[in-house]
Amino acid sequence: MQVAGKIAVVTGGGGGIGGALAARLVREGARVVIADLDADAAASVAAAINESHPKSAIAMGSDVSDIAQIEALIARAEAEFGPVDFYFANAGVAGPVGIGDDDAAWATTIDVNLQAHVRAARLLLPGWLDRGEGYFVSTASAAGLLTQIGSAAYSVTKHAAVGFAEWLSVTYGDRGIRVSCLCPMGVETALLRAGENSGDALGAAATRAVTSAGAVLTPDEVAEIVLAAIDDERFLILPHPEVLDMYRRKGGDYDRWLSGMRQYQQRLLDSATS
Repeated sequence: MQVAGKIAVVTGGGGGIGGALAARLVREGARVVIADLDADAAASVAAAINESHPKSAIAMGSDVSDIAQIEALIARAEAEFGPVDFYFANAGVAGPVGIGDDDAAWATTIDVNLQAHVRAARLLLPGWLDRGEGYFVSTASAAGLLTQIGSAAYSVTKHAAVGFAEWLSVTYGDRGIRVSCLCPMGVETALLRAGENSGDALGAAATRAVTSAGAVLTPDEVAEIVLAAIDDERFLILPHPEVLDMYRRKGGDYDRWLSGMRQYQQRLLDSATS
């Protein structure tokens, strides 16, 4: 499925990976609707894109945990450009540090990191199945294959996002619905630094766990990798290839992996408090 001439929605597009994806999609010939909770950030990304590619991007301030707002986002794309071909479920939140203090923060994390994907797919699938094609790209995380030291909610919801993407591919992959799942480690975004800016030793360990595990990529580098994977219609997108080796080691000896992760976490905590 080629990007050129297609219509894409990118959530969490006001910066970071989403902003880079939106810009790269337009350079490849797509038109995009950029959604972000921060309407000004989305508008800024769209304006920058339109300077070089006029009338190729529009922005909407949207809370994509709300199905009515996802519906409005899709309707705007259809009214301005035409039926949505690609949906990049990229919006995400870090969630509470540790296990969290209440259910509210968990509910928000589940809504944004998982339910937003489910709700979007529910709205898009009927049209995609009628047309015999559509492409859903889920931004999960290496945490969805491994874990996230320092944040239970982030780890759990990213595992769930991977699981939902798998289910979509298994269920609809033979009916023209393509699915890819992006699972990077460190990418230089505000989300990466949320833990170290939390004032909590466990939060600092969460950031350090990612930044010490491998190279921290730029959003533009990740966007390039994503577009290449889409061209191949590859399910699992690993900007950090070493994640696959880590995942295999985890599955090969789960108890040894858990023990190693506990030791790694302790070293990070010792470093954060020293």
